[in-house]
Amino acid sequence: MAGGDDDDRRPDHVNRSTVSGPADLVQARDVYGGVHFHSGDPSPSYSPPRQLPGDVHGFVNRVEELGSLNRLLVDEAVRATLFVLCGTAGVGKTALALRWAHAVRQRFPDGQLYANLRGYDPGQPSRPEQVLDRFLRALGVPPSAVPADLEDREALYRSRLADRRVLVLLDNAATVRQVRPLLPGTSSCLVIVTSRSMLSGLVSRDGGRRLTLRMLSEDDAVTLLQDVTADYRTGDDPQELAELARLCARLPLALRIAAERAASRPFMPLGELIQDLRNESALWDALTTEEGEEADAVRTVFAWSYRALDSSAARLFRLLGLHPGPDVSAPTAAALADVPVGQVRQPLDALVRAHLVEQSAPGRYQLHDLLRAYAVDQARHLESEKSRRAALSRVVRWYLHTADAALGRTLPFYRTVPLDPPTDVTPLTFATAGEADAWFTIEQDNLVAATRAAADTGSPRVAWHLAVLLRSVFMHRNAFDAWFATARIGLAAARSLDDRRAEAEALESLGKAHFQSRQLVEAAEQHQAALAIRREIGDEHGMAVSINALGLLALRHRRLTDALGYFGESLTIFTRRDDRRWRALLLSNLAETRYELSDLAEAVPLLEQALAVQRAIEDRGQEGNSLFFLSMTLRELGRTGEALAAIEAALAIAETGSPVWLAHWLVEYARVQRALGQPAAALEAAHRAATIQRQLGDRSREAMALDEAGEAYRGLGRPEEAVAFHRQAAAVHRQLGDDWQLALTLDHLAAALAETRHTEEAHRCRHEASMLLTRFPDARAERLRARVASDDAADR
Repeated sequence: MAGGDDDDRRPDHVNRSTVSGPADLVQARDVYGGVHFHSGDPSPSYSPPRQLPGDVHGFVNRVEELGSLNRLLVDEAVRATLFVLCGTAGVGKTALALRWAHAVRQRFPDGQLYANLRGYDPGQPSRPEQVLDRFLRALGVPPSAVPADLEDREALYRSRLADRRVLVLLDNAATVRQVRPLLPGTSSCLVIVTSRSMLSGLVSRDGGRRLTLRMLSEDDAVTLLQDVTADYRTGDDPQELAELARLCARLPLALRIAAERAASRPFMPLGELIQDLRNESALWDALTTEEGEEADAVRTVFAWSYRALDSSAARLFRLLGLHPGPDVSAPTAAALADVPVGQVRQPLDALVRAHLVEQSAPGRYQLHDLLRAYAVDQARHLESEKSRRAALSRVVRWYLHTADAALGRTLPFYRTVPLDPPTDVTPLTFATAGEADAWFTIEQDNLVAATRAAADTGSPRVAWHLAVLLRSVFMHRNAFDAWFATARIGLAAARSLDDRRAEAEALESLGKAHFQSRQLVEAAEQHQAALAIRREIGDEHGMAVSINALGLLALRHRRLTDALGYFGESLTIFTRRDDRRWRALLLSNLAETRYELSDLAEAVPLLEQALAVQRAIEDRGQEGNSLFFLSMTLRELGRTGEALAAIEAALAIAETGSPVWLAHWLVEYARVQRALGQPAAALEAAHRAATIQRQLGDRSREAMALDEAGEAYRGLGRPEEAVAFHRQAAAVHRQLGDDWQLALTLDHLAAALAETRHTEEAHRCRHEASMLLTRFPDARAERLRARVASDDAADR
């Protein structure tokens, strides 16, 4: 687990396939010391998703439509599992879908999934792969186990939903192409799709049932107006209410906005409000082209309500339309409007009360796509181009500096590109690492959108800075979609500036993303390209970072002599530059390589030097990493007590740090316990490691933990159990193409098979292990190959 500046070098960390992990295949075992290994859901902490937004208040009638949906659900003659609710904008498709979904959700005990596909939003529509990523995580798939390929995500999604009863609501779809990858493919699930389009392909090809929503009847429209205003107004003339409903084209979205306007003026005669709306309609007709009665009516109501806002709320509404992401927080809105947060809450509340903005969650706000389009239109008419650019510039720089502050709290050693202090924005501050981490979670989509917006609107320097900063965030989350997207945006931005240093940073980010996602050929290409640029511009620090990255690649391929050369060259540069952190990191990387070469006596002093610096500068993650390698080395030297002290110190760091560290280092703890003659303790540690790795989605390291569990079972005198665990570990290493780990596991499997008198199978395993080991010319591999041959001869 050698390190890089923002790469903890987890060489087997990510599997991009959709094959289930080995614990799916591990049968229930006897209990020893309270440790259970059993089959079941791959994420023990999984709970059914409950993603439906809240039910709609003031929902009116739609009795006939609700009845039609109910009949389609229960009538065996026409029963369907895919419903398409279509109709014009603002007709209430989402409201009906939510009302019905809440009514039938008890039929779907395995959860409800929801996605706004944003098919008609002025910004970027949601892509199927993005939605599948969110759905898979909600269904208990760890981030690192989400496949990169869309088809693989579809397959895993359908596999996860097989035999489960889940309700899926896909809101605001524009095309069949957006929807089809999100269909579960099982009759046990129900899918509801809302769209302004007919989506005929979902009906003709996918067996969906379509229900077209019309405008509300006049009576229902009047009832909706009365329901919203009942607590504020009395005595309104039904004929005037009917006229107001007609001016709103009897569309629920427009009716709610108009009703709120009427409710906010309880003493103003309804006739005056209606005349005001008629005047607005005449003005709108003069300013716009004919697009249909409904569209004109909706926009007329928007304009009518918008013009009633005070200047601060109206300006904020306009600027919210410019925000690049799907939703905003109050501090984000303040950055857009260039006002303190305290001055933005009142206009936000005013917009919520007017139904022009929806409060989607505590402190989070979003616009209906029609309202967002209207806000953008108003911004174009009433804000100068300079004003619009300034607002966008402020908000993307606010994201940049807030992300920098959050990273400083969560991963302070990973802020590799210093930023100038912010001038006209006030970024958030974070009291704890947990608070900063939660901000990254909730803002991830906005951060990607901000990076793209910075590049598209004349702020390429912000774009590449943000992309490089986010590299560290996404790396520790295995958020590969976001990572690759922002890295590529950053690369294009750097090239548009002809900034070679920035280009190398972006290439490095892409190299790390490819490395961590096991795309090693592409990783090598990107790191070589970054190194070439850094040599060209004389960036000595950057050269050393790139050379280290090439060393990690060589170590991953077990080209150990090459790895020594790269690490040595990088160390020389960092020593000359007196960079203590990087020098310590390189000493640790060299020590790991020496360990793999079986040069144990040389590894120990390297690690001791590294540890002295890491403790002095409080680089806790790399200190734990060095302790992990030290334990491995001391254990093989027979200094088991010292090894135990080292790995226990590493685990103490991991318990308050990263679950990635904890799970990996626990396997070494298990090995030390076996060396101390404590196989039961070893089994418990291996079980915990395997459980965490399954949650993390690291199939390679889960297999290592299962292999170690097998060794613990052998130590307990239970070779039959050992065989099962070794088989599963070997299957995973074979699927991942990891010949080294496969050879190690086959050796263990052969020993367990020999103990259970399966001599021929043991021989086959040892033969395969021996053939695999011929690919590795180092002393450790040669010594292992000789021992495998000796054991095979002894057993035969």
